[in-house]
Amino acid sequence: MRKFITAFFAITLLISFQSSCTNDLIINPQDQYSEVTFWNTQADALAGLTGCYNTLLDCQNWFYETDLITANGLAYNESNGTDLIARGVHTPITDLIASRWVQAYRGIGRTNTFLAKIDGIPNMTDALKNRTIGEAKFLRAFFYQGLVDVYGGVPLIVDQPDLATQANLPRNSKEEVLAQIIKDLDEAIPALPDKYSAANDLGRVTKGAALALKSRVLLYNGRWAEAATAAKTVIDSKTYTLFPSYRNLFLLANERNVEVIFNVEYQLPRFSHSLDYVSYVLNRPAPTRNLADVYLMTDGKPKEESPLYDPLKPYDNRDPRLLQTMYPVGYKFNGRITIPNNVPTTGFGLKKYTNLTDEDAQPAPAQNRNEINLILIRYAEVLLTYAEAQNEAVGPDASVYSAINTIRRRPSVNMPELPVGLTQAEMRSQIRRERRVELAFEGLYYSDTKRWKTIEIENNQPVLNYLNQSIRQRNFDKNRDYLWPVPSNQIQFNANLKQNQGWF
Repeated sequence: MRKFITAFFAITLLISFQSSCTNDLIINPQDQYSEVTFWNTQADALAGLTGCYNTLLDCQNWFYETDLITANGLAYNESNGTDLIARGVHTPITDLIASRWVQAYRGIGRTNTFLAKIDGIPNMTDALKNRTIGEAKFLRAFFYQGLVDVYGGVPLIVDQPDLATQANLPRNSKEEVLAQIIKDLDEAIPALPDKYSAANDLGRVTKGAALALKSRVLLYNGRWAEAATAAKTVIDSKTYTLFPSYRNLFLLANERNVEVIFNVEYQLPRFSHSLDYVSYVLNRPAPTRNLADVYLMTDGKPKEESPLYDPLKPYDNRDPRLLQTMYPVGYKFNGRITIPNNVPTTGFGLKKYTNLTDEDAQPAPAQNRNEINLILIRYAEVLLTYAEAQNEAVGPDASVYSAINTIRRRPSVNMPELPVGLTQAEMRSQIRRERRVELAFEGLYYSDTKRWKTIEIENNQPVLNYLNQSIRQRNFDKNRDYLWPVPSNQIQFNANLKQNQGWF
């Protein structure tokens, strides 16, 4: 896919202007490319598809940052609104709320344009056309899932952008949008390969990615048996496995490893992010004591019940994922013992998506110099999805134990297996804990707490620092905050958009 990056930049105006939905800058491009000069060759089509993928580059705040709305993390004085949402003082003009709508519809518009044009491309094999159609339908499903998860029902558009017919569309129901998401994924799955062999195809959507996204969507919507079936299909394919080192699977040297199912591709100098800079230099995002306390001791017991717990060394003898995810005050990272001034937000720093190690001192990361791919779907999530869905559908059978114990047996983790004889409710608690620690700061916990309804408790409790002191109070209104407000500028543009309950 990367050989088309140059072509993508050459056509960026065309793709951008034809990619929006209601009111996202639909104009005639003043550029050498147009409907007549573009969409005429296979190279055009593949460059256009790269434009669809590149929308993901603008969606960083969909991923790890949503953990900052939960009890997992905190960011003081951040600019995009996670702290406002967490404290319940957000509005329809909060940046994160306004930007997701635009970003998602930009991606939807691009995929709709691609799908409208691909059949007319000459000298392109049916096999390649079908595969690229599958890729585009996956991406459209991904963008729509990002919308319904936070706004509920939204205008459902599957045709090429047309301001005249689409500018004043009302919202479809959530169920209608979900049906289209599942339809797109079901049509994508048979068209996509298990793997790609060409270097230029790195980062493209696979059959496993479409199945995994389908299982996630079904899980989020309580369709347990269907979610378990989709996840098990990925497991049974034996295409993926767990990477041996939990910490190292997020390093640049191990991009696209055996656990990665789908990621966002970054490559310097044009495509980069600053997650290492904001984590290490700005201590934003910062993990919380609320999250750290969830990690078990190495004997498999909570710290309150384990003889291994030492309050003077509170993070010794803990689930190894704790110190592979975060670095607390008193523990070494980047060749130095962490002191409070290094991690002023909570007393914890985040290791994920930095290229730093515990022992070796390296210069502090600079802004916009990180090219570590962002993992959107990995095999551990599929195992957790299967375990949760199967437990809800039939109870804690042997396959549920196997899925969770497989994750715990990762060589760098080696946590004890689950105790036998758990009830469905006990297994549910174990799965939720496992999901929280395994996937911390990967952009899923906010959605998890909403669907579990635990957000009503967790987000009405104080945020704790490493000294167990309350440093931030949060607020979640169960009658309002399960959905974000529709951005006010979208309602100004389109009077047929109805606002969510509790918002004006």
